[in-house]
Amino acid sequence: MNYEQAKEKLAKYNQEHVLKYYDELSEESKAALLQQIDETDFEVLSKCSELGKGGNRGEFSPLAAMQLPEIEASREEFERIGIETIKAGKTAAVLLAGGMGTRLGSDNPKGMFDIGLTKNVYIFQRLFENLMDSVNAAGGAFIHLFIMTSEKNHEATVNFLTEKNFFGYPKDKVTFFKQDMAPASDYNGKVYMEGKDRISTSPNGNAGWFSSMIRAGLLDVIHAEGIEWIDVFAVDNVLQRICDPCFVGATVKRGVSVGAKVVKKNAPDEKVGVMCLEDGRPSIVEYYELSQEMMDAKDENGDPAYNFGVILNYLFNEKALEEIASKELPLHVVEKKIPYIDENANLVKPEKPNGCKFEQLVLDMIHMLDSCLPYEVVREKEFAPIKNPTGVDSVESARELCKLNGIEL
Repeated sequence: MNYEQAKEKLAKYNQEHVLKYYDELSEESKAALLQQIDETDFEVLSKCSELGKGGNRGEFSPLAAMQLPEIEASREEFERIGIETIKAGKTAAVLLAGGMGTRLGSDNPKGMFDIGLTKNVYIFQRLFENLMDSVNAAGGAFIHLFIMTSEKNHEATVNFLTEKNFFGYPKDKVTFFKQDMAPASDYNGKVYMEGKDRISTSPNGNAGWFSSMIRAGLLDVIHAEGIEWIDVFAVDNVLQRICDPCFVGATVKRGVSVGAKVVKKNAPDEKVGVMCLEDGRPSIVEYYELSQEMMDAKDENGDPAYNFGVILNYLFNEKALEEIASKELPLHVVEKKIPYIDENANLVKPEKPNGCKFEQLVLDMIHMLDSCLPYEVVREKEFAPIKNPTGVDSVESARELCKLNGIEL
């Protein structure tokens, strides 16, 4: 894109201020800004007026999970099917690793955080070790791992994992791609500038992973390798089991569009999204959307009807993902604190929310599908998220759970 084309595009969306300092920039910075303008989807800015309105939800009803006793009773069959699927090269994994370790007091990508006590044990390391458990269970059949980074952490992530030799995982079975970014704006839809040569952006939400893969040209890889199932998971859970044969087998056997790992809630008001049906289709109800009536509801066994929280580990049927990609996902407008340069080009770091970011969410991907298998896992064995330095879902709690599972730190 040249300057005139950029000017024309910006005028269309009333964003001419983006080029205010263009003449002051170096040739390199000019090229970078023109490329960012070319790649930025300014259409989303029209959604600012929807801030605070929220999407209208449908009618919720319970969705029964496959619980531990049923899984144990069929474990042998599920594992056989899962191992066959992995050995045939039909499974892949996608690690959502675009975040930084800021809340943990680190300037590095979150996956580089060291949870070790007597030796180095990195979050990335734990995930590779967990993935190797599935590879070993399938007789050494390596699973293609796609790692989604962000603009902010891509280089550091690639350099770190290359330096660590992917913790023994074959590098030809690891592919990186960057998550698409969305512009961040004030409440009137004017994009913020985080520098004279850079529009302020943020990742486009946890549903942006598959569209980002397509944009990166990876659909050709998926087709060429005959991948039929993709296990997508978040970076921060160090006990995450990835493409484990039993989960894969249960999902394949049931013939559903997606399997979702869930844990039994530890309290009716625990702050986790809950698997459910919404207008008869699979969905996730957020903890703050659960009414008292829903929290009190019981199933036929007398147990809570909305009792299984999601842990962001989903096994999607690849054809179903392509179907989702052909449609338009809802866009969620969220209020955030957005650093920006003022009219004198001084960087301002606001202390309270000052604008809008735009995200697409996994729950909307789930809701576009016709079938889902909530699959129960043991919380203490598979759920150790690291979101805070101390307290709930923290480095401390994850370390304790690792020790409980015999993992040396």
